[in-house]
Amino acid sequence: MNEEVTQSASGAAAARAEVRVKPLSDNAFLAFFQKIWRWWLGVWYGFADKHPKGSKLIQQFAVMFLFSNLVTIFQALIMIFLPYAFQEIWDVPFVWPAVALPWQDAAGNALNYAIFNEPVKFLLGNDTFIASTPEQVQQYMDLGYELQMSGLGNFIAFEIATFLAQCINFPLQRNITFKSKGNPVVQGIWYFIGWIAISVGVNAIWGIMNPIMMWWNWNEAVIAIIKTVLTGGVSVVIFFFIFLVIFPDQQKLADKAAKKAEALKNSGAAAEEIAAAEAKAVELAENAKLEAARKEALVSDSAANSRAVSWEASKKMLEKMKSEGKSEEDIAAQEKIVADKYNQALEAAVKRDEAIAANEAAIREVEAARAARA
Repeated sequence: MNEEVTQSASGAAAARAEVRVKPLSDNAFLAFFQKIWRWWLGVWYGFADKHPKGSKLIQQFAVMFLFSNLVTIFQALIMIFLPYAFQEIWDVPFVWPAVALPWQDAAGNALNYAIFNEPVKFLLGNDTFIASTPEQVQQYMDLGYELQMSGLGNFIAFEIATFLAQCINFPLQRNITFKSKGNPVVQGIWYFIGWIAISVGVNAIWGIMNPIMMWWNWNEAVIAIIKTVLTGGVSVVIFFFIFLVIFPDQQKLADKAAKKAEALKNSGAAAEEIAAAEAKAVELAENAKLEAARKEALVSDSAANSRAVSWEASKKMLEKMKSEGKSEEDIAAQEKIVADKYNQALEAAVKRDEAIAANEAAIREVEAARAARA
């Protein structure tokens, strides 16, 4: 088997490469989840090798989705207490544009189309009553109905909580998910514009869907699920494509800077302006080179470890089959699997060593170039 492996992964690099497995934790509980994680890495890197662009988008979307849900939880926690800070204006309806619809809900409440729809809610027994105008509010208050958390006070609290959540979400998505180095002020402005546009657009759609479902007397839990999918899921998908535009990677920034410098030269701009643009383009190109080399080293190291784990697992299976007295055909087939797994692990180890060396070389090269310019 060793001769077969040597022929499959020949060369000086393969001869120097070492297939090694990082040890599992001594804690059995942690080791169990480490095994699952390593299995998943094997599946993921196999897919990433075949679909590099698709895997990058999937990974970015998954991280973005995780952060979006975390900040949503943060927002929900704030909404537990923040509306009470505006309790004095719970009885002020905020319904705009308040277009009357020819429908009523099960309790006989008139329904409206509104982009911003925060009517005042009252409770009597198990029934909820909605007041969309000050006159209706006064009517229910005179009848002694119980005022609920709603109205303008709830709307202001929700918008504050949402804004605070976006203040957390923006740096997470920019710095971790997309690792962008663009202008944070410009990106922040575009993020804010995108958030406003999506919020208004989704509310406009919900403004017609909600009255229809209330008119049909749908279950409140079903309506809540649909609202979550619309306001949460759809918004996340739209935001993802916005992020791809406002959070370009290092290489795109470098390419853009290079085009700008070239355009300045062609336009006959001042020498100082051209020199500044070229220096910026060089700096961004170096940043892109460092980031690409660093990322390749990290990915290759993880992939090599995953392939090594898979090879170790196949060896253990072979030993088990021999101890159980399996047939020679089955054992021969498993030996072939072990050899294939080792070849894959060795190739991954070669890529790992090459990527680590390339990363170190890129760092030295950039540092030397910047030292020479200083």
